[in-house]
Amino acid sequence: MISIDLRKYPLAPGVYLMFGDKDEVLYVGKAKQLRNRLRSYFSAGGDGRLHIPLLMEKVQRIEVIITDTEKEALLLENTLIKKYRPHYNIDLRDDKTYVSVRIDLNDPFPIMQVVRQVKNDGAYYFGPYSSAAAIRETLKEIYRIFPLRHSSIERCSKRGRPCLFHQIGQCSAPCHGKITQADYRKLVDGVIQLLEGRESEVIARLQQRMEQAAEDMRFEDAARLRDQICSIEKSVEKQKVTEYGGGNQDVIGLHQDGGEVEVTLLFIRQGRLIGRRSYPLEWKLDLPELLSGFLQEYYTSKVILPDQLLLPFSFEGADLLGEWLSEKRGKKVLLLAPQRGEKKRLCLMAQRNARESYRQRGQRKHARDQILEELQLKFHLPCLPERIECYDISNVQGNHSVGSMVVLLNGEPATAEYRRFKIKTVEGADDYASLREVLNRRLSRGIEEQNLPDMILIDGGKGQLGVLTMVLNEFNLAQKIGAVGIAKSRVIANVRGKVVERSEERFFLHGRKNPVSFRHGSASLFLLERLRDEAHRFAITYHRKLRSKASLHSSLEDIPGIGPNRRKALLKHFGSVKKIRVASLEELQLMPGISIGLAETIFRALRDSSEK
Repeated sequence: MISIDLRKYPLAPGVYLMFGDKDEVLYVGKAKQLRNRLRSYFSAGGDGRLHIPLLMEKVQRIEVIITDTEKEALLLENTLIKKYRPHYNIDLRDDKTYVSVRIDLNDPFPIMQVVRQVKNDGAYYFGPYSSAAAIRETLKEIYRIFPLRHSSIERCSKRGRPCLFHQIGQCSAPCHGKITQADYRKLVDGVIQLLEGRESEVIARLQQRMEQAAEDMRFEDAARLRDQICSIEKSVEKQKVTEYGGGNQDVIGLHQDGGEVEVTLLFIRQGRLIGRRSYPLEWKLDLPELLSGFLQEYYTSKVILPDQLLLPFSFEGADLLGEWLSEKRGKKVLLLAPQRGEKKRLCLMAQRNARESYRQRGQRKHARDQILEELQLKFHLPCLPERIECYDISNVQGNHSVGSMVVLLNGEPATAEYRRFKIKTVEGADDYASLREVLNRRLSRGIEEQNLPDMILIDGGKGQLGVLTMVLNEFNLAQKIGAVGIAKSRVIANVRGKVVERSEERFFLHGRKNPVSFRHGSASLFLLERLRDEAHRFAITYHRKLRSKASLHSSLEDIPGIGPNRRKALLKHFGSVKKIRVASLEELQLMPGISIGLAETIFRALRDSSEK
């Protein structure tokens, strides 16, 4: 352990950074009084945290940054953690991705949007929801009850008539003046009440409007309102647990087992449980500091801030954190550690959910380990394939050739590790040469960064496998990295040629004549097929992007005086390159920001390109 003169450190609030022997940041912390906080690390008994002795063995030096207030220290600590990602600080790895529903009331005719990021833009956000598919199905039902618009007004107003959604009663067509702004706002209010779980208020309001329409002898409107009421009553599923005291709450539960901690959040919205979110964490801190670090990391991201956070226990600095969250939200956020009553029951329920999530994660991990062990055995790999990479090449008639790399880490997709390659040295449709270029670039960088896979899966048969084997030999990696080729299934006919069957995927190894096979329905087979399909999807989307960009470039980017901003404005005004090409000279001249001379240049250039 290093020795330092604590007298050199100030008593002021601030942030301290602990560095290792490679000058990497090991830990970032904040303190109300820096000298007293650092003294706890060097006291004879330590500060009580089990992992601190392990941390202090690695620390070579400590730097401090002084701030005026403890709140500034909190904000600076969070910024530095995100910058350096220290090993001994919280690093959240979510088990799922979540979505929210956004409605912007500043828009004259608001629209429902499914988004993955919550921004502080004044819009209403509802959620989070764990299943994007499920919430989209819910929105389909809402559109049948409250027909809000689906697309931008600018785009739809260019059509000669309202869209198909209007014709089937799922859009009120504000783009064609079929509804007033006041009536549209009533639809929006109904949607907000539904998403907030206030179905009874919506039904009562619709019933009142239905009765009024019947009194005014507007029987078609009354029938439509009656159908809306019936749809709400049928489509809204009542939850078994419905009353948690109202309001919006996030309930945090913890489960600790050895050196691992499972943190679970339950989302209570308008008194109803709408979802759950879990995080597995390594236990490197005492539980109060771990909880504090988790809350800082989680609520710094783009998530919905509730009225209350219900915690399993209180911790030092909770009031400061609540003040920071309140400023971030623009409304009061309370941090509570309830000791009895309904809120305490919620905390215990969150704890049980954390325990169950940990158990299920352990089962998934065991199943993944079994798959990796089977792959190692089947493919005679030099080690357990904890990192598997799969490559695919995509082109159309040799144009815009691209390569893709997708990655599995411990049997789970690691999307942050995915990479795309634009083929630079190969002309024409030469998949072998393109694959060779991609592998050379990837392995060269992998050796430099000391980040190599345990197994490489190639989409293709023996030819592609031969290229992979050759490249591995050139880098002297053939004994360290397993090489496997996956070929598409074959169609097999019986003796009479009537019954046709499809064989399983075939896997080829270097130096082995016959392919490796897996039993039908094998989890290992399913994992490899999904990996191959993901590589193909990733390559195709990149190829389409380049092809679309090239098509746009050939039409607009070669025209003098048309830069990115004007190109974007033209496409927004006319809708597509095709519509710009068929536009008359007068239409081009009428567009804002386009001079008469530039309009003539665009008109001539697009006419010339269409005649070629």
